[in-house]
Amino acid sequence: MALKATVKSIEPNIADLANGWLRSYGLDYKLEQESLNTEIDTALNDYFSKNGGVGGNRPDAKLLLQDKALSYYPILIEYKGYKDKLVKLNSSGQVDNKNSKNEPNFKNINSYAVNGAVHYANALLHHTSYTDIIAIGMTGYKDDNGKIHYSIGVYYVSKSNFGVGQKVGEYSDFSFLKKENFDDFIEKIKNLQLSQDEIDKLKEQREKEIDASLVKLNNDIYQNEKGLGENDRVYLVAASIIATLGIPGKVAPLEKSELKSSSEEGNTDGDIIVRKIKAFLNEKKLPKEKKELIVRTLQNTLTTENINRVENGESQLKRVFTKIVDDLGIYYKIGLTTDFTGKLFNEMYGWLGFSQDKLNDVVLTPAYVAKLLVKLARVNKDSYVWDFATGSAGLLVAAMNEMLIDAKNTITSPDELAMKAAHIKAEQLLGLELLPSVYMLAVLNMILMGDGSSNILNKDSLRDFDGKYGYGTKADFPADAFVLNPPYSAPGNGMNFVEKALGMMHKGYAAIIIQSSAGSGKATEYNKCILKKNTLLASIKMPIDLFIGKSSVQTYVYVFRVGEAHQLDDVVKFIDFSNDGYTRTNRKKASNNLKDTDRAKERYAELIDLVRFGKSKLSIYTEDEYYEGTIDPENGADWNQSAPIDTKPTLADFKKTVSEYLAWEVSNLLKNTNLEDDRLGK
Repeated sequence: MALKATVKSIEPNIADLANGWLRSYGLDYKLEQESLNTEIDTALNDYFSKNGGVGGNRPDAKLLLQDKALSYYPILIEYKGYKDKLVKLNSSGQVDNKNSKNEPNFKNINSYAVNGAVHYANALLHHTSYTDIIAIGMTGYKDDNGKIHYSIGVYYVSKSNFGVGQKVGEYSDFSFLKKENFDDFIEKIKNLQLSQDEIDKLKEQREKEIDASLVKLNNDIYQNEKGLGENDRVYLVAASIIATLGIPGKVAPLEKSELKSSSEEGNTDGDIIVRKIKAFLNEKKLPKEKKELIVRTLQNTLTTENINRVENGESQLKRVFTKIVDDLGIYYKIGLTTDFTGKLFNEMYGWLGFSQDKLNDVVLTPAYVAKLLVKLARVNKDSYVWDFATGSAGLLVAAMNEMLIDAKNTITSPDELAMKAAHIKAEQLLGLELLPSVYMLAVLNMILMGDGSSNILNKDSLRDFDGKYGYGTKADFPADAFVLNPPYSAPGNGMNFVEKALGMMHKGYAAIIIQSSAGSGKATEYNKCILKKNTLLASIKMPIDLFIGKSSVQTYVYVFRVGEAHQLDDVVKFIDFSNDGYTRTNRKKASNNLKDTDRAKERYAELIDLVRFGKSKLSIYTEDEYYEGTIDPENGADWNQSAPIDTKPTLADFKKTVSEYLAWEVSNLLKNTNLEDDRLGK
């Protein structure tokens, strides 16, 4: 019996052919073992390898090319030598480098040329200052006549596509890399557009990865790094991220290799990180008092003796810094407009031993609920939004994202759009947070989002806040949108914050998420006071498991129109949103504890329309879940109503009852007849 011949790889032939092209174009390319530059070499070495280990990533060829704007683009090339090994895509048409658990799919990364090249490109996104990389895969085979057939895949991997990569076009050689063709090629990649839907899907995908990375990081620090208090952990993460962000052309990101674990006075790892943070904050032009507050807070942790003590040639600070950069680096470098530190914060608090009541006060709003509140408060590019219990600034991040999307959709001049975006971040957002560790996360979050941190204030919003901007101008903040998830242990379950904020506004809308008892008796006096100047538009019952694993209280969302007293006949929309389409679990090791199992996105969109336009927008929901009624502004405890159950029988009910009765009578009659027949038969 003849044995089937094993197909041999022709990778050497493919490499020879392609490298020959590069030589003919006069390009300075480097082969697998050669160095391109220290930054790129270190990144490839630090990143997990194609086989799942650490280090040892070596593209078959690599180049560093410059366009006419003098920007550098790393080009990473991977060769294979089999017929169908160019690229493996997933069901969404993306390069399939992640498995169902959002872990690297090393089988694909190893076997397919493009997948390997995109993997290398992500190493550079994660560990270098380069944000635009070209990943090229090439494979081929010999036919029966010995002729080589080959195929090429060219992908653009960038912070703008969250490192997933976009196909650039079809190419039959590498001549697009020639000096005379390269600018046109770069122009082409700059014009690659992702739709908003694609962007949302990619963000969702990356956010799942963030969750997995945060669990891993916190497990590691919690179990292996002793002597770090809860605030220390928060400050270390904030400090590490600020130190490694960098500002192009001004402040170089701090590299792991720069921490020498020296015990020399003024040159410890903590001193080095503090200097980098100061340089970063100086370039960000933060107000002096704010900068000093941030540095002072972080310095207290970074310069302690224990964390800088050198053991086995390494300080605990360097070890923790390395873990943070390795696990999280890529997520803030690719500019995810998500509540990044909110996820971080919730994950960290999962390890802390709070009592249940205390824990309720540090539960942050899930990103999709934050987006809902922002939409209900009718936020747009011209809104001025504030939050009186900011937490890690998740609600303000959601507001900022909504404002920037609106600006992008309505402003056609790039210059005007850039000015508007800067104005939104600097002047149209204001947040107040009392707890120093939480405040630090809020500042970090807004810095990561492009710096809307200017007016995040470390103040008591009830006692110390006078309604004015925190820094620079002392003008009143012209708030016309208010979003809030208050601490429920505060008076009136937190309605005291609502009364204060709405009392300082003259117009606009407000959306708050709060414990249900705030609307049914716990906050009666606050509510009556609020309704003297504001109208309750909607009362929305939220799913009981919305904060699963953190808190089990029933919450409601209340929506207000600001500046108009509530009249006795004003219609309030009462909506039972208990089924929002999501299924939630609370499993520590689950890759995703939130699953869209019944049109969740459509349900949230319908809810927003129902609050804005009324019952004509009912589609998924029915009149059993939507009810228009009234409240008594002098009551204050009648905000949580539901659709009344109609007990009056209809004609249909009567007919149904009669038919059921007749069926029962006939059934009995037949039974009796059968019994009579049986007896007679005997």
